[in-house]
Amino acid sequence: MSAELKAKARDRVGKGASRALRREGQVPAVIYGDNKSPLSITVTYKDAMKRIQQGGFLSQVITVDVDGENHRVIPRDYQLEPVRDFLVHIDFLRVSKSSVISVEVPVHFLNEEKCPGLKRGGVLNVVRHTVELNCPADSIPEALEIDLSAAEVGDSLHISAVTLPKGVTPVITDRDFTVATIAAPSALKSEENEETVAADEVPATEVKSDDE
Repeated sequence: MSAELKAKARDRVGKGASRALRREGQVPAVIYGDNKSPLSITVTYKDAMKRIQQGGFLSQVITVDVDGENHRVIPRDYQLEPVRDFLVHIDFLRVSKSSVISVEVPVHFLNEEKCPGLKRGGVLNVVRHTVELNCPADSIPEALEIDLSAAEVGDSLHISAVTLPKGVTPVITDRDFTVATIAAPSALKSEENEETVAADEVPATEVKSDDE
């Protein structure tokens, strides 16, 4: 079930009208796409910020109730006032059951406490905290999960290790890109370097011929 957000249609547009709405605790927004005319709306600042702060705002299908009429949308962008981080505008894209959209989905790592590489002192180096995916509107995953229970020091974890829902594909398709690695700890690196140096310093054994 998608999240819901109450909204009102607005007739007033332009900078002056938008400033007046913000003073009233409203955020100007627009619903566009699906070969329909854009619809200018307002949502309450409190409700909009609550949704944003919950996380995953730009990857979640939302039902916007505009004066009793429901619109299925996905937030595509929102603007913050640069000095105060004050929410000033939101863009919503209409979606249907057949819509395929690109979204950034967060990556979650499972079984860190069981990971052999981390137990040895390795460090989880996250290359991508999010992955951009092409998803049917009704199949957007909340997160991608990577199991670390068998990951060793030096392992690279690629997108191919992630089980994606049906119909969901990475936007990047030309390579099996890395999502994370288990990096060796500094102490282990030092030990390996010392072993290499020690091996290099072992003198070659002199072989004497029978003629000597």
